[in-house]
Amino acid sequence: MAKEKDLALGILDSIGGIQNVEVITHCMTRVRLTLRDVDAADIERLKKVPGVLGVVVESTLQVIVGPGIVGKVTKEIADISGVEMGEIIPLNVSALAANSRQPDHKAEASRIAAENKEKYKKRNDTPIKNFLRSIAHIFIPLVPAFVAAGLLAGITSVIANFITSGHLEGEGWQQFNLILNVIKNGVFSYMAIFVGINSAREFGASPSLGGVIGGATLLTGMKPELPIMNLFTGEPLIAGQGGIIGVVLAVWMLSVIEKRLHKIIPNSIDLIVTSFLSVLVTGLLTIFLIMPFAGFVASNLLIAVNWILDVGGAVSGFVLGGIWLVMVMLGMHHIMTPIHIELINQTGVTVLLPILAMAGAGQVGAALALWIRCYKNKPLINIIKGALPVGVLGIGEPLIYGVTLPLGKPFVTACIGAGFGGAVIGYFGNVGAIAIGASGIEMLLLIADGKWWIYLLGLVTAYFFGFLCTYLFGVPKEARQPKDE
Repeated sequence: MAKEKDLALGILDSIGGIQNVEVITHCMTRVRLTLRDVDAADIERLKKVPGVLGVVVESTLQVIVGPGIVGKVTKEIADISGVEMGEIIPLNVSALAANSRQPDHKAEASRIAAENKEKYKKRNDTPIKNFLRSIAHIFIPLVPAFVAAGLLAGITSVIANFITSGHLEGEGWQQFNLILNVIKNGVFSYMAIFVGINSAREFGASPSLGGVIGGATLLTGMKPELPIMNLFTGEPLIAGQGGIIGVVLAVWMLSVIEKRLHKIIPNSIDLIVTSFLSVLVTGLLTIFLIMPFAGFVASNLLIAVNWILDVGGAVSGFVLGGIWLVMVMLGMHHIMTPIHIELINQTGVTVLLPILAMAGAGQVGAALALWIRCYKNKPLINIIKGALPVGVLGIGEPLIYGVTLPLGKPFVTACIGAGFGGAVIGYFGNVGAIAIGASGIEMLLLIADGKWWIYLLGLVTAYFFGFLCTYLFGVPKEARQPKDE
C-alpha cells in the first residue's frame, strides 16, 4: 500500500493539506474532494504528482487516478483525516499540517490521524450507538423522498377508503388514484435499492454495488412457477423478505468482502474481479442466508401472533400493538397481508388491522414529544415537521427511519405507546376493518359496525402514551443539544 499512500500524501501536499479538505469520496476512477479553500490548491503542481492522470475542477476537485487504485487512495486520505469517507472532516488539524508543503508533513499527518481516530473511537463508544448512528446516516438523506411519497400514499389511501366506503364513485377517481400510486411507488417499491446505495456509502463499499444487493432482495424476475426456495423450510422466498434492516446487514457484508478483495486483487483487474466477486458472494449470502433467516423469524412470529390472538383481550392488544413497529422495521409486516385478506373473506372484517395500526399512532405521539423537548435541534425539528403529517395518515417510514429509530429511545417509547392503544382496542374487542388500507386516521372510514369511536379512542390513547413515555423517558440527551440548520 506504499504506492497508494505516497499518492495520497502527494495529493494532499498539492491542495493545502488535510485541513483544506471538508469531505472526500470517490467514483470509478476519480478521488472527489470538497475543499474549504479552492484557492489554496496548486492545481498545476497536483497534475504533476506521480500517479495523477488528470484533474477536473468543478463543484468538487476531481483527481483522476484510475480504476482499482482510486478506492485505496481515497481510503488513505480518509485514514489521515480520521473519519470515514463521506463524513465532514473536523477543523482540528494543526497549522503545521494545514501547510502540508513542510517536509515533516507525513509525520504530522500520522499524528493527526491517530488523534482523530481516538477522538471518534471515544465518541462511538458502544455498538448500539454505532448502529443507530449508521441508521441515521443511511436514512436521513432519504427523508425528503419518504415525506413526498408518504404524502402521496396518504392521499391515495384516503381516496381508496372513500371509494371502498362508497363516498366516491366513478372510474375517474380510480384512474386518478392509480396514477398517484405509480408516482408514490417510485420510492416505496424500490426502497431497498436506495437503502443499499446509502448503506454502501456509510460502510465504505461501492454505492452502485450496494444498490445491486438491495435490488437483489426484491427477487426481480422470479416467476411464480419457478420460485427461489428457502433452503431451511422448502417454502418459496418472498420478495423483500428480511426487510430494510436485512439490506443494511447484507451491504455491510458486501463492504467487508469488497475491502478484503481490494487488498489482494491487483489494480489492473481490481475493477472487474472485485466487483464481480463481491456481488456474487454477497448476493448468494443474502438470498440463501439473510432472507431465509428472516423467513424463519417471520414464521415463528406468525405462530406467536396466533397464540396472542387466542389469549385475547387487552393483553393481546398491548403485545400486538407494541411489536408491530419492530416487524415493520424488519420487513416482516407483509406476512400479515394474507391473514388480513383471509379474515375479510371469512368474516367480512379483519380485527387485526385496527390493533396493528396503533404502531403508527405511537410514533406520532413520540414525534410530538421530541418536537417539544428538542426544539433547539433545528435539523431534527425540520424532519419531524415533514414526517408528522405523513405519520398521521398512517405512513410510518419517515418517522421510523428519519426520527425514532436513529435516536433509539423514542423508537422504544413509541412501541410502548402503541401497546397502550392496542390494549384499548383489544379490551373492547371485535373492532374490524372491512378492507386493507393505510393505518392512520383515515381508517375510521373502514371500521365496521359503527365501532369507529373505539378505533378513535385507541388512536388518541396511543398518541397520548407515545407522547408521555417519550417526553419522560425517551429523549436522548444529545438530541436536546442546540443545532443550527
